[in-house]
Amino acid sequence: MGEGEESSVKLIGAWPSPYSYRVILALKLKGIKYEYINENLHHKSEMLLKYNPIHKKIPVLVHGRKTICESMIILEYIDETWSEKYPLLPEDPYEKSSARFWIKLIEEKGTSSLFNFFYKSAEEHEIAKKQLLEILETTEKHSGIGDENKKFFGGDNVNAVDLAFSSLAHWLGAVEEVLGVKVLEANNFPKFYEWTERFKQVPVIKDDLPSYNELLIFFKGIKEQLTQPRNE
Repeated sequence: MGEGEESSVKLIGAWPSPYSYRVILALKLKGIKYEYINENLHHKSEMLLKYNPIHKKIPVLVHGRKTICESMIILEYIDETWSEKYPLLPEDPYEKSSARFWIKLIEEKGTSSLFNFFYKSAEEHEIAKKQLLEILETTEKHSGIGDENKKFFGGDNVNAVDLAFSSLAHWLGAVEEVLGVKVLEANNFPKFYEWTERFKQVPVIKDDLPSYNELLIFFKGIKEQLTQPRNE
């Protein structure tokens, strides 16, 4: 297999980053063995700065002598490098372009809106909430998710688009619970909500998502820090 040797694969990530988990889940679906290195984002390691000197962010995939950054770019690299294994993107050009459209949508607005929804306050919080609702409405109406023969964005099987949207399937619920604000209402977005439930029950996904209770503890801890008065 040469450059494709699985033993040479390392993933630099951070718990509980949804960006890291996109790659973790992709590697698991592909059945690729890898070494996981958990990064402390408050004290970034020399390894991270070496492999991603431009953005200094996780995740980073190290494959032999090659370094690949940005979660969805990593997913495309994984899919093309191990093309004989579980497909993450369709082969059909039209289907692939459609998948990339939805990935671009969630990349541009989705995950950043989720974090702004949690971390920001007042007007910025409301703007982020509105953006999340717009994404949910757009996806509910136009993605085809939940229609006949489309249990997942990939049809009968999870694909890269499902992984791109995973933050709204799992992390959003914990954020909502900690903030006491509901965005993803089952009666307002029934198809999308049902997709989140199906997605989280896929065995590989279920086994490798971060614990929901641990996410609650994590976000509660951050909320307490954010609401503590600052010493002048």
